Amino acid sequence: MNWEQHIAHWKQEEAIAHIHGWDFSHIEGRYMEEGDLPWAYRQEILDRLVPEMRLLDVDTGGGEFLLSLGHPHANMAATEAYKPNVALCEKVFAPLGVDFREAYGKGVLPFADASFDMVINRHGDYNAQEIARVLRPGGWFITQQVGALNDRELVELLLGPSELPFPDQHLSIAAERFASAGFDIVKQEECFRPIRFTDVGALVWFARIIEWEFPGFSVDGCLARLMEAQKVLEEKGVVEGSIHRFLLVAQKK
Repeated sequence: MNWEQHIAHWKQEEAIAHIHGWDFSHIEGRYMEEGDLPWAYRQEILDRLVPEMRLLDVDTGGGEFLLSLGHPHANMAATEAYKPNVALCEKVFAPLGVDFREAYGKGVLPFADASFDMVINRHGDYNAQEIARVLRPGGWFITQQVGALNDRELVELLLGPSELPFPDQHLSIAAERFASAGFDIVKQEECFRPIRFTDVGALVWFARIIEWEFPGFSVDGCLARLMEAQKVLEEKGVVEGSIHRFLLVAQKK
């Protein structure tokens, strides 16, 4: 393609950038991430979860991951605050009998004290004190988080140097907060792994979706940098950065 065709492709990706739940299938085959994390978040949950346990998923997204666990719906609860996902959750969860409440992960959880045996959270906000409050003694909190340094090479490629949007997102800080809230830290791991794009259009779509990491990004505003990304792709066959992830498994005393 010539530059005119590249730009048209990028603008098309920008125009259609939206997400349903937490679904990245639109760029499947054009990017890769999280393929080789040194832990299995799902398995950490399943190794401790039994059908009788009351399970809460904070910041559930569209509820896809929670429902995939196969837990009895009557023992499931979930919260979400992002309005498009709230509407989706209300539509999906209500017929199943899952207890869904609209709530911010960092705020007050709209449940009684000691309501749950396990709270999970994948890439969402949380409040350590609130999780401690809604968990029963011996209850589990299991989270996989996006770290502060996530995608920084890609952000700087498209936007130049910029401030970290979530500078406190480090395993050491999270572990200390839960220890202070009355938890034993059972497992903690942190890693960096590659994220690769084989199409700059997919990177445009990604940057528009992950707007908190790429604030102010647009094709018109970042055109020169997108052209540089295209040159990198043509020279190396890939545009690559690194993801930052950590896992925390904590048990309430």
